[in-house]
Amino acid sequence: MTNPVQGTQVVGRVASLLRLVGRKPEGSSLAGLVRESGLTRPTVHRLLASLAAEGLLDHDARTGNWILGPEIFLLGSVAAARFPFEDIARPSLRRLAEETGESAFYSIRRGQEAVCVMREEGSFPVRSFVLHEGVRFPFGVASAGTAIMAFLPDEEQEAILSNWDQHAGTFAAGHREDVVRRNLELTRLHGYAVNPGLVFEGSWGMGAAVFDQQGRPVGALSLTGIEPRFRPERQELLGKLLMEEAHRMSARLPAERVTQPA
Repeated sequence: MTNPVQGTQVVGRVASLLRLVGRKPEGSSLAGLVRESGLTRPTVHRLLASLAAEGLLDHDARTGNWILGPEIFLLGSVAAARFPFEDIARPSLRRLAEETGESAFYSIRRGQEAVCVMREEGSFPVRSFVLHEGVRFPFGVASAGTAIMAFLPDEEQEAILSNWDQHAGTFAAGHREDVVRRNLELTRLHGYAVNPGLVFEGSWGMGAAVFDQQGRPVGALSLTGIEPRFRPERQELLGKLLMEEAHRMSARLPAERVTQPA
């Protein structure tokens, strides 16, 4: 008889690997997945091979990277009907990109992370490539995650901050707890978050939270670009545009949330 704990552990490992592979369009190398997952090389290789046999992953012979497979696309196409981001978020992303020239993004809340699910490229020729579909940032890191976290109940925020280094992981060094607390305070004060190049030097971002009908933050709109495009004299305009579009999206969300924290 299969040990249920062991079976649950395998599911968790598989889910973790799928998320890691999905963070980058070009996929990840075996060595990178071993390092990020914390699993042994034989275990990772065995799970990757099994996922590839089911069509959930592919192995790129040219780069050696593991990438998402066709079954993921098919499953995502079916699931898309439950998460109408295209109808609700795309108009706001287009307006933001057209009015600002910056790249615009929509991220959703998943557990204690903000996950980018959509983007609209801006017209400004110099761009930041820190954010794209599938990228996950812990709450309090980057503008979308900060915008969401700032409007969580106080006890949820304190639970995250009390375990900050573990929560932030590799981002903790560039995001000291006192800096994060100050960013959260400023976000609540102004209504929008500013990431002053903390994730990647020279790459700035701003974000505004999207709320469900119960007033809970379920996602965030954000703009990213190079530092000169986010000078203080322009931040007020960008923040105003972000909050206007976030309000429009919040008003359009159905009674049943389009995403559930997990």
